[in-house]
Amino acid sequence: MKPNMGTPDRIIRIAIAIFLLGYAYWQSSWLAFGFSIFTFYESWASWCAFYQLIGRNHCPLSKNNK
Repeated sequence: MKPNMGTPDRIIRIAIAIFLLGYAYWQSSWLAFGFSIFTFYESWASWCAFYQLIGRNHCPLSKNNK
């Protein structure tokens, strides 16, 4: 899996994952807990399954790739 998310995407997904984790705790929702764990994984790996499906890449270009 090649990284396809930039830093702003990762920060937003971490915030969503924390919200889902809190929701899962208060509502005892296993589904929300599962989505929270998957969202944390996406943020940690800088990889989004949806972005890969549609061919998007939000990673900034490195200075070596001119």
